[in-house]
Amino acid sequence: MPHPLRVRPLSRRRFLRRAAVLSGLTLAGCGWTLGNVGNPSPQTTSTDDLLIYTWSDYIDEEAVEAFTAQTGITVQVSIYESNETMLARMLAGGGNKYSIIYPSDYMVQQMIELNLLRELDHKRLDGLDNLMEEFQNPSYDPGNRHSVPISWGTTGLIYNAKKLPDPVEDWQYLWDHQNYLRQRITLLSDVREVMGAALKSLGYSYNATDPRQINAAFEALQTLKPAIASFTTDAWREQILAGDLLISMAYSVDGITTMREDNTLQYIIPKSGASLWTDAIVIPRTAPNVEGAYAWINYTLQPSAAARISERLNFATPNRIAYENLPDELRENTALFPPSEVLARCERIAPLDTATSELFDNYWTRLTSG
Repeated sequence: MPHPLRVRPLSRRRFLRRAAVLSGLTLAGCGWTLGNVGNPSPQTTSTDDLLIYTWSDYIDEEAVEAFTAQTGITVQVSIYESNETMLARMLAGGGNKYSIIYPSDYMVQQMIELNLLRELDHKRLDGLDNLMEEFQNPSYDPGNRHSVPISWGTTGLIYNAKKLPDPVEDWQYLWDHQNYLRQRITLLSDVREVMGAALKSLGYSYNATDPRQINAAFEALQTLKPAIASFTTDAWREQILAGDLLISMAYSVDGITTMREDNTLQYIIPKSGASLWTDAIVIPRTAPNVEGAYAWINYTLQPSAAARISERLNFATPNRIAYENLPDELRENTALFPPSEVLARCERIAPLDTATSELFDNYWTRLTSG
């Protein structure tokens, strides 16, 4: 049964459907303003306000209310739908009013290379030593010099266990049963994830750069295409709950949330491996409220705050003490916190060089058109 205070996240990687309704919403008394969602330019604000640019489901009223109560700082939030959308806005100069941003691991690395991020003063941070060991020196940002991890998870498959003829164990299941699954499969609307899954099914790396391997993945997906109902990162949820879909590629946070609504659904990390992602908090070089930004990061590092965020929003926390304080139901949930032997088969998505990125994009256009 869902926690009585649980906020049902829309999706880790999708824009708010209710953007037109929520645009400009203000909750008086708790310091929360959801900035102009359709157009992520923040509302008129004082220089003392903290403007945050993030995913649609990463901040809720309770977190902002608690932060404002502690610090007196008013928060405004604007939403982006992808790392690439956020980066384009930053590069165009439209993000210079934001003091906190929530990029994914590979985007942190790219933003560092583009000199877009402020190097963090660890003396101003309280609680970095609470992070699990594997998050204290991440490959995308050694030593957490520019970022602090806020959540992590995996990509996998969610399926209706009562309606499928065999248990789902790997990506290859989609190809082996594609006639039975015809038009009842969805894959993510994300080129790196979809191509990565196909690469893994063939025994290659999620981050393969060999054109022959990438072409083989594309050909495999072309073979599977007649069975694919759509490429979507969010719409599958209602469809699988309604019984219209049998299996969907999903992020763990969305898979876990959806399973809570139907106990016939199961989320698995394919045995050949999948992607392992971390989302982090960064301070851009152009941040106008650096003091407020450090205050926000310190708030999220508090074990009690991190635990409540994890519990409400179904995120795996990288905070060791927060994890230890979670209810047994969450700590023992292997979809949320997979065992080490499963994580060992997963890979972080790495940035691509220009030529490889263009190759991926070309294949993606061909795959998703028509």
